[in-house]
Formats: sequence, C-alpha cells, structure tokens
Amino acid sequence: MSSQKESTARTLVVALLVCLVCSVFVAGAAVALRPTQLENRQLDKQRSILAIAGLGEAGMSANQVKALYGDRIVARLVNLETGEFSDEFDPNSFDPLVAAKDPKLSKALPSDEDIASIKRRERYSVAYIVEENGEMETLILPVRGYGLWSTLYGFIALKDDLNTVAGLGFYQHGETPGLGGEVDNPKWRSQWQGKELFNENGELAIQVVKGGVDPQSPRADHQVDALAGATLTSNGVNNLLHFWLGEDGFGPFIANLRAGEA
Repeated sequence: MSSQKESTARTLVVALLVCLVCSVFVAGAAVALRPTQLENRQLDKQRSILAIAGLGEAGMSANQVKALYGDRIVARLVNLETGEFSDEFDPNSFDPLVAAKDPKLSKALPSDEDIASIKRRERYSVAYIVEENGEMETLILPVRGYGLWSTLYGFIALKDDLNTVAGLGFYQHGETPGLGGEVDNPKWRSQWQGKELFNENGELAIQVVKGGVDPQSPRADHQVDALAGATLTSNGVNNLLHFWLGEDGFGPFIANLRAGEA
C-alpha cells in the first residue's frame, strides 16, 4: 500500500515538474517572439492600407511594403472629439484599439448610440493619407463593427473630394466562409469604388441594400448590394460605416477637412 502511494506521489511530482518546465519554455518563447509578432502585425496593417489605397502589388516583400508605405503614406493623429488633427501622441505608434480599452483614452457608448456594437470608442484615432506632390490624394480611415459572429476590422479609402469611395476592405473578421466571409470577395469589394458617401444635402447616404441596387434609382450612387445569404453581416457593414462616418466617428473630422479647418 505504501509503495503504491509513493508511486502515485512520484507520478504527480513528475507531471507537475514537466508542466512547470513546459510553462517556462512557452512563456519564454512568447516573450521572445513578442517583438516579432508586433512587427508582423504592423506589417500586415501596412499591407492592408496600401491595398485599400490601390498601391503596390500582391506578393511584395516586407522591405518593399515598408519602403512604399514610408514613401507614400502619412499617418496623422485625429482627435475624434474635436474632429481635428492632434499632436497628443505619435500616430506611428498609437494604437486606437488599445486606447479603446483604456477608460482615460476612450468613452463608453450608450446602447442607442452604439450601432456598430463596439462598446467603447477611443478619443483619438489615426488617419492615413496618400500624398502626391504634397497634396492629399486619398484619405484612409480605420473602421470596425460587429457582423454576425465577429467584429470586422478594416479601412475605407476616400478620394480627395472626401465623398467618393476609393475602396473598402477588411483585414480581420470571423464571418462565415461563403456567406458573410464574402466581404473579402474582390467582386463585392469592387462595388464600393465610386460610390458617394453624402447626398446633395450633405447627409450621410451610403447604404448596403438587400435585393440589389436599382441602377435607375436616384440613390444608386450611394448604394451597394448586400451579401447574398448574409443579412446580418451586411447589416453590420452598413452599421459600422454609419457609425464611423457619422457624428460619433470621423464625421466631424471629414466635415472639417472639407471646410479646410482640420
């Protein structure tokens, strides 16, 4: 009986020691690889920004991405409360998603205002500007919001009139492949190009519509076909755009830019 107890105790001790050693190795690897993970995450974001701006080619190396991004993209911090550029933080290192979790750098959204279902909105964000001869050619803004199963993270690009959509794309989401996951389909994404955000009265009119866009409709310039069989994801895209392009998002900033007051 005593030998059995001793054998059980030894087995437990060995198992605990193995777990401890493995934990140390895993934790050490996580710490050692964190700089690489952060660098890769930054690289992926730069690829997405270049892609939505229509710059570069597929399959570019990391060095090519960094060089093109550094040459063509200017990151500027935006105060979402005032709709103006800010120097409060370095836009190249500031992470709006991290700021959204900090009560000092974000605000909780009442349910009736939180149409994108993000719960908290950061007080500062980052706008990415494609410049040509010192003039803004394209404005790229980060957007996010909940679809059916996940939060969709992406960018919308606007031409220099700050009304015409140059592109829309999502770099991270967990929507259903073949349904909501079709937000990645180049054919669907191409529908956004040339659409107009605001109507003649200056009201935000961009809309994802179920049943297809009627080309004869006076609102056709503001509408995009919903994803087939993915109503909730389509609604999510519509809601997140109305949030981030509206008064609680980049709406005041876009208005100030158009008026030359940002």
